[in-house]
Amino acid sequence: MNLEESIEMTIKGCGVELYDLVNTKEHDTNIFRVFITSPDGVNLDKCAEVSRLISPILDIDEPMNGKYNLEVSSPGIERKLKKVQHYKGSLGEKVRIKDFDKNIVKGKLLSADENEIKIETEHGEEIISYDEISAASTYYEW
Repeated sequence: MNLEESIEMTIKGCGVELYDLVNTKEHDTNIFRVFITSPDGVNLDKCAEVSRLISPILDIDEPMNGKYNLEVSSPGIERKLKKVQHYKGSLGEKVRIKDFDKNIVKGKLLSADENEIKIETEHGEEIISYDEISAASTYYEW
């Protein structure tokens, strides 16, 4: 079992799902970010609970070499879409899709299956396969 699977299995017991894991570095500090979701939403108490649950796992299977900070949070209202389940969980939301030619498509996510997504744009519906997508995220119009 890899680290992601261990974390995923551990946190399901407290009513949340793993959204994403990110290793990053900010101002010479290594950061291991764990993004979680829940049908009821994610609050500070739930983040603290998840942090306490996964800390022993990270002591054994370190996610980064050396010292790092652990951050547990919601992926937010504007979040990256990387996996098929991310797209399926964002149906009905506004999405921004960038292809490998740097073209950007914005619109409402209508459907997502294992191969492609369908977006309602101002010009009509567009079907985009996952292998055409270089980056994707939800967005909120303020």
